[in-house]
Amino acid sequence: MGFWNTLTGRTPPKSANLDSLFLVPSAAITLQTAAGLTPTGDGSVCYRAATGAGFDQTQQEMVALLEGSIDAPEVSLSNDDFGFSWLQVHRDPSDTSGLCTDLHGVNTTLEAQGFGPGLLCSLVPFVDPGGRRVGLVYLYKKGTFYPFAPTGPQTRDHLLEMQVRDALAAELPVEKELAGWMALWGAPGL
Repeated sequence: MGFWNTLTGRTPPKSANLDSLFLVPSAAITLQTAAGLTPTGDGSVCYRAATGAGFDQTQQEMVALLEGSIDAPEVSLSNDDFGFSWLQVHRDPSDTSGLCTDLHGVNTTLEAQGFGPGLLCSLVPFVDPGGRRVGLVYLYKKGTFYPFAPTGPQTRDHLLEMQVRDALAAELPVEKELAGWMALWGAPGL
């Protein structure tokens, strides 16, 4: 910690460790055994799109790279009501590793091209046999995960979120501050 941070009592924010996304396939096994939740095969990256040709070209290259692979996933782009862009990837639900590799690639590409400050989160949705959905959300700026389980347009299942948090506490860096568990209303895949 620097001198100025010591004087002001501030600590630098935790930086993203995108390799944490590779912990999700193992966490998926835990979620299946502990809570009956299985991956849906969907995943997405949420970011604030920058203006300009450089960003448009980067976004087009990311989509082309994903769609051009041998085992290409389905890729789509959308915007939400809050002004954020979502790049959604769909793979066979049994290929959580491939899905996480895709999400990691999108994040690292945006970061490498200088668009890291616009990254918000990555999302991997799960579903149980009764149809309840929960998304495992990776907060880019904090380097932590949290569960989000919407039950309606503006309601969420806090009990399921706590159950998922407790099941994964030993496997993932979990966001400790509940106030940091943002609601992602209308997120693709949820």
